[in-house]
Amino acid sequence: MEITKLMEYVNVIEVKNAKQIDITGLAYNSRKMEQGQVFVCVKGFKVDGHQFAGQAVENGAVALVVEDFIEDLEVPQYKVENGRIALATLADAFYDHPTRKLKTIGITATNGKTSTSFMTNAILENHGLKTGLMGTVVVKIGDYAEPSELTTPESLDLQRFYAQMVDEDVTHATMEVSSSALELNRVGCVDFDIVTLNNISREHIDLHSSFENYFEHKSSLIRNAGEDKVAILNLDDSYSASLVEQTKAKVITYGVEEQSADVTCKNLDLSTGRAKFTVVISKDIVTKDIVIPKQQFQIELSTPGFHSVYNSMVSIVIGLLCEVPVTTIQKSLREFVGVERRFEIIFEEDFKIIDDHFANSGNIDITLGTLEKMDFNRISLVYAIRGDRGVTVNRENAETIAKWAPRLGIHEVIATLSRSHVTQKDVVSDSELAVFEEVMEEAGISVRLYEELPSAIEQGLHDVEEGDLVLLAGCQGMDYGAKIALERLETIRPNVDKKKLFQALEKRVAGNS
Repeated sequence: MEITKLMEYVNVIEVKNAKQIDITGLAYNSRKMEQGQVFVCVKGFKVDGHQFAGQAVENGAVALVVEDFIEDLEVPQYKVENGRIALATLADAFYDHPTRKLKTIGITATNGKTSTSFMTNAILENHGLKTGLMGTVVVKIGDYAEPSELTTPESLDLQRFYAQMVDEDVTHATMEVSSSALELNRVGCVDFDIVTLNNISREHIDLHSSFENYFEHKSSLIRNAGEDKVAILNLDDSYSASLVEQTKAKVITYGVEEQSADVTCKNLDLSTGRAKFTVVISKDIVTKDIVIPKQQFQIELSTPGFHSVYNSMVSIVIGLLCEVPVTTIQKSLREFVGVERRFEIIFEEDFKIIDDHFANSGNIDITLGTLEKMDFNRISLVYAIRGDRGVTVNRENAETIAKWAPRLGIHEVIATLSRSHVTQKDVVSDSELAVFEEVMEEAGISVRLYEELPSAIEQGLHDVEEGDLVLLAGCQGMDYGAKIALERLETIRPNVDKKKLFQALEKRVAGNS
């Protein structure tokens, strides 16, 4: 592509050393620079891409997109107001606007967006559609999948993935959209057809400086949706419900408790832990592309918990909007067993091992509340403290653990920093560790702290007896927990059926390398 053609898509304030050149691509990481590419200088929270422009040129950059001109570099420099916004715009243009060629679905929430995305993907796949999926766990393009590095990739990587989906004849793409991705304009040029905001609670508060800022960024996915789009909102969540009048999109509401919603449920039965209910659509729902008729139908879920009802309601509406038959939706949700590391039972013989991502206080409430309804003798909690989420989130997580501890008979937490099993962006800071230990001490809960994950898990499995339960809890720091725990069991029990033991890891993406 000739560079001046590409630059027509952004507002260029000034050009230095202009000349016509053909470019081969874009880059924002100087170490991944390839010959013939344009290097876009992005100012981040920790580093400024302008500092690496010289290295980028040495590595093959033939032009720069900058916010400030850089002296002593003779390649063409295009000055823009915001490098991050320019990166998103240029990436979308370079890859020929791939999301305009896909049915693109954006799902945001504090809790449940991963499960909702996977449920949605299962429904679409079972209808015979070729799908893409991007989120916390995996990037999936048709039959290919790779582990995710970010909940929402950087805009350039995101558009490249979407372009690959188009090349692979994917028709429907579902994405988890994080608050940081919205704030950092990673999804600025994604042409979403369907957007959802399921719920909001406190998460990433330190990253966004306040809950108000967090909600402002989260809700922008809905508020910025155009009139030819569809927004699915939860009337049982006051924050989601507040957006009904704040978008140009066609709004479809759902609710479990709020029966005035467009889509509701009745006859909810959670007696077994796995919900059965009737979906009620009380009147025809008319959108630009489709009419969802007035109807009622039964749903049975295989994933446990009340939260799964809400997740499924979103995926049901998306399925109907994508013209998936009700029978396919019913079958898909009946067969959908959940997402890895979301209250996943990885061992269930004389005792249980449950693996859960424990991301925030809301998740922890759900997980420990579910455990309270289960039968077990003694619980061993192995917790990977969450790194790079700040003091506020870690205090709230610790306080939630402390709240449930007496009800679950937890007197001790085996905590780990998972030093060798997290990347730099997820390292636990001294202040995050300190606030966790402070809350535990105030609650009278002893802490056994381990630098490394294997040592913590070995302690968690030590002295485990019949009827006990081991909970592997934590986000990135516990990604490898299941693998380590099952390998330890293999050593302790040499006669165990190895195929059965490692069955939970067969389709794992995170922590299985």
